[in-house]
Amino acid sequence: MRIGDLAERTGASVRSLRYYEKQGMLSSERSASGQRHYGEDAVSRVVLIRQFFAAGMNSRTIAELLPHIKSNGERCPPQVLRQLVSELDRIDAQADELARVRQTLNDMVEATKEAMRAT
Repeated sequence: MRIGDLAERTGASVRSLRYYEKQGMLSSERSASGQRHYGEDAVSRVVLIRQFFAAGMNSRTIAELLPHIKSNGERCPPQVLRQLVSELDRIDAQADELARVRQTLNDMVEATKEAMRAT
């Protein structure tokens, strides 16, 4: 599929796809005219890259992890495991902080609703 098709199917911009390729996170074949062509597996790859970015990972970390992500259950090297655990710990801390902020906002909304009902 061409780059525009991949962008449409994944919600990523064409510019982002070019960036992913430049960073070594995504690969394509080139046609005789120089157009990028991606295999069907590129869709799930881009979705995963976007999930990692959304979780706060940087491109260097993502590029280091992607070669070790396998769907067949193979084990990762110890240094990759440490990196994965570190990312999980960071995401857990971030989720805890978001939960605290959510509770604060919820308390403010409920207090405001109570005050409006009282008037």
